[in-house]
Amino acid sequence: MAIRTAGIFLLGFAAIGAEPKMAVPRYAAGDELIRPEGYREWIFAGSSIGMGYKDGDPPANAGFHHIYIQPEAYRQYVKTGTFPDKTILVMEKVTAGTNASINKRGRFGAAFEGIEASVKDERFPEKWRYYDFIGQGGPPLKQAKAFPKDRCWNCHFEHAAVDNVFVQFYPVLKEARK
Repeated sequence: MAIRTAGIFLLGFAAIGAEPKMAVPRYAAGDELIRPEGYREWIFAGSSIGMGYKDGDPPANAGFHHIYIQPEAYRQYVKTGTFPDKTILVMEKVTAGTNASINKRGRFGAAFEGIEASVKDERFPEKWRYYDFIGQGGPPLKQAKAFPKDRCWNCHFEHAAVDNVFVQFYPVLKEARK
């Protein structure tokens, strides 16, 4: 009886210490990515406002981009300097507000526009794909097709600091490997 109780206790203790399983990309209709859920509980990697890849001033209505990564993928990156297969980075797009309530200058997050996601999936020849879940004037999309390769992948491949990820713009990821 004592051995049985000790065994149950050890199994329960091991389960408490076990790391949760990493959220992985889910697909429908072949290669359509199902909208990631629970990303706001992931690691916040960084934020930007008004970034662009062409010369000129940012648009006056530039919004915030908040970047999240699964905790397990983050820990793997910190440990090894590589992003594991099934890494998901979610970019949450938020409009910028001004002159509301007591605010008279500066910008704040006003309303959620939607999300985009980048996914590392070794089953695809190019490894990374990029998705947009922002519906045209309606509710967010529940699933999305990948952008054409020339829309995002080429630029990420050419300019990203690490493995198609713009680590150079995300302080949490940049500092993690110093």
